[in-house]
Amino acid sequence: MSNQQSNNSTNSDKLVIAISSRVLFDLKESDAVFQQQGLKAYSQYQIEHEDEPLEPGDAFPLVQKLLRINEKFASPRVEVILLSRNSADTGLRIFNSIEHHQLDITRAAFCGGESPYRYVAAFGCHLFLSTHAEDVRNALTYGIAAATLLSSAKTPVDDSDELRFAFDGDAVLFSDEAERIYKTEGLAAFTESEKAAAKTPLSGGPFKNFLQALQKLQAEFPPETGPIRTALVTARSAPAHERVVRTLREWGIRIDESLFLGGLNKSEFLRAYGADVFFDDQQGHCESASSKVATGHVPHGIANEDV
Repeated sequence: MSNQQSNNSTNSDKLVIAISSRVLFDLKESDAVFQQQGLKAYSQYQIEHEDEPLEPGDAFPLVQKLLRINEKFASPRVEVILLSRNSADTGLRIFNSIEHHQLDITRAAFCGGESPYRYVAAFGCHLFLSTHAEDVRNALTYGIAAATLLSSAKTPVDDSDELRFAFDGDAVLFSDEAERIYKTEGLAAFTESEKAAAKTPLSGGPFKNFLQALQKLQAEFPPETGPIRTALVTARSAPAHERVVRTLREWGIRIDESLFLGGLNKSEFLRAYGADVFFDDQQGHCESASSKVATGHVPHGIANEDV
């Protein structure tokens, strides 16, 4: 067996997360050079500063916690892959920063200005986080869970090793079939439709496979002792909750916490839960949540068709 075949086989047993350099590190200063002076000046700037470590970006704490899970296993079960629009030349500063911050990231694609989304499937990624909305949309078309990470307010450093994911339901974990009724026919029609279909499982949304991969990793630990915790944080309320519960049961997926908020603002609930990252399809919900926790906008479903 070749090394490549062996690595691909090994990767199939891992939770694989792809991130862009701009979510891992703070590249605002470098980006300003690019925007104001162009590519040549940007390249020169990065080369001149390649021995100066970059400061952590919005996804840095999440990546640290993900990689820390590997300390609990004899062989790595989580891999983080860097996908960047930088060239290998300008990307040297990024790899130097990875080494400085002692992050175990060894695989990367530097695409020289082109979109890196093409490689998410080749790397076997379960999730792709970027600041480029178009890259995220393209990754979603490949069937990969993907989100545009919003710039978030700085929050106190969490020293806990526990990693807490929070997900919206419709158009994220589930398809947007129910949300389409709500958007086009209103709340009353949505409620009646969900009551009538309570025993019919919803179709899977773009984050179903990622949630399944998380659960597979959770299953490696005794109940209530694992380093990963999941929560459903949805605007749904009773009686529309029943279809959600039955859908997750049908999928064989356990969610640790489920919050049915009936339209209440999600931000304080996410803060109280202690989410490391929250995924939602609605831009307004994401902007509100990003004031409290790291938030990824999932540009999928009817809420994003006119965006």
